[in-house]
Amino acid sequence: MKHVWITGASRGIGYETVQAFLEAGHIVVVMTRNTEALSELAVKYDNRLHLSKVDLLNLSSVALPDFPVDILINNAGALVNKPFESITQEDLQKVYGTNVFGPIQIMQKLLPQFSPQAHIVNISSVGGVTGSVKFPGLSAYSSSKGAMTILTECLQAEFGDKSDWAFNCLALGAVQTEMLEEAFPGYQAPVHPEDMAAYIMSFAMNNSRVMRGRVVEVALSTP
Repeated sequence: MKHVWITGASRGIGYETVQAFLEAGHIVVVMTRNTEALSELAVKYDNRLHLSKVDLLNLSSVALPDFPVDILINNAGALVNKPFESITQEDLQKVYGTNVFGPIQIMQKLLPQFSPQAHIVNISSVGGVTGSVKFPGLSAYSSSKGAMTILTECLQAEFGDKSDWAFNCLALGAVQTEMLEEAFPGYQAPVHPEDMAAYIMSFAMNNSRVMRGRVVEVALSTP
């Protein structure tokens, strides 16, 4: 049984990932602004699901539960779909605060609770990988996800020689979520959240044994 921490799990891939870990018998800590969205799961798994109301844009006074961290999945994401010249400071604060600065602070806060072989999985996007297809309107989002891919490699370099922690990044392609609809209205993705959740759970449970500091593209389409 693992202690699994997940951010941004009130909908989509995050919600399905929480459910997958709970169904597999693990203890799950969810960090999200919208804890009400998980109320039904909280009743069903009252002894193994722990909800922590967390706003990644305001972490200064957040107190996190005192559980070990066997797996941390930085899944929370924010997207702004705007022409480059229309992006505001508020847009950048929202996107980078949620996608980059928030995860950094969460990891800093949880470092003392990392178990000896903790696996940290950062959820990025194929749009945040060098050389992939890029799309108009997504410069803030894709560049923030690019920051997470590089951060993953940096963290492994920093902690790899003095711990058995593994830092890996999954760069996801198109998955049929509300966020995808914001980015590409009307597009129908070939992958659904429950399918990606099953993959993320398997990766988080097993792949730290065979890879560390890696960015893995997981996509059937982009979009």
